[in-house]
Amino acid sequence: MTGVVVELTDVSRWYGNVVAVNGVGFSIGAGVTGLLGPNGAGKSTLLHMIAGLLRPSAGTVTVDGRTTYGDPEVFRRVGLVPEREAVFGFLTGRAFVRLNADLQGVRAAADAVERALATVELAGAADRALATYSKGMRQRAKVAAALVHDPGVLVLDEPFNGMDPRQRLHMMDLLRDLARDGRTIIFSSHILEEVERVAERVLVMVAGRLAASGDFREIRRLMTDRPHAFRLRTSDDRALAAAIVARPTVAGVALEGDRLVVHAADFAAFTGDLARIARAAGISIFELIPADESLESVFSYLVRG
Repeated sequence: MTGVVVELTDVSRWYGNVVAVNGVGFSIGAGVTGLLGPNGAGKSTLLHMIAGLLRPSAGTVTVDGRTTYGDPEVFRRVGLVPEREAVFGFLTGRAFVRLNADLQGVRAAADAVERALATVELAGAADRALATYSKGMRQRAKVAAALVHDPGVLVLDEPFNGMDPRQRLHMMDLLRDLARDGRTIIFSSHILEEVERVAERVLVMVAGRLAASGDFREIRRLMTDRPHAFRLRTSDDRALAAAIVARPTVAGVALEGDRLVVHAADFAAFTGDLARIARAAGISIFELIPADESLESVFSYLVRG
């Protein structure tokens, strides 16, 4: 199987006055691409446009040169795993996957269904009603349904939601195996660690915009190199503040209640300096916690940069 090229050119999508995706462009081929961003960043809207379920308000979305929206041929090349529950609880796992095989006009559908169920390790539960499945099992049923017609492109929206650790590891291995077969895979997540363990390339979105792209090492470096704020509780906050305020790794310090807040200009160098300075001054550090580690703050920093 050769890699299918997915290409977006200056793509926007809006709903009335709300802009969900704003001028996004990229091209991806075979392999695993992670779409990373906080909730509400526009990831689902973008994936639905790639799958052909939404028409862009502006720009173009193509799969191997074909415009995705409203093209049945594109639907045959793409498998979609939506974030929202899209299963009928009264159907068995096997019947649900067979329904999707029939909708895609799969030849030898019965064999294709069994292969898809085995791929996601659901063969043993295939005759149970979906209503009896755990959330993680329902996620795997959706993946089986998306794979049953052997698509060249697999689009997954938050595929690890609801999975236990073993299921997550299996899904990560599965995505890597599918990519090695030459498929083009793009999945969304708001958790950096999920993306960096699976994806060869990362796209970072916030507020509908593409904030950064590259391999996960580059994205991790961008996140690590940004200014950081830390909240400390020590045996002598004032003495520690005086000892570190002139250091080039520190952008500023402030005493807030019973905590010392330090704004570090260089994350790696500051964390190395801090222990040495405290030890030399005879100061004990009881607590050190990041004060600005929400995903929204990280992604907002990348956009501003």
